[in-house]
Amino acid sequence: MNDSEIHTYTYVQVNSSKGTGYPKPTIDCGGACQARCRLSSRPNLCHRACGTCCARCNCVPPGTAGNTEVCPCYANMTTHHGRRKCP
Repeated sequence: MNDSEIHTYTYVQVNSSKGTGYPKPTIDCGGACQARCRLSSRPNLCHRACGTCCARCNCVPPGTAGNTEVCPCYANMTTHHGRRKCP
């Protein structure tokens, strides 16, 4: 790497009994939620809920709806009233 190259990495602390000691890289929640919520009729609400879910799960399912099997944490998060929290 030369002096003009700057690389930035963002990591979160991961607690795992099988852990290798290396932190897991985080995803870009803003970009992922923008893609997820692009067809929403209530984009502000969608972005807020998606951002919370992404921050907790470190994943957002692909597409604008469905595909929740890709991210079980995101799919299983619920509100206090038992409804799905994540868009």
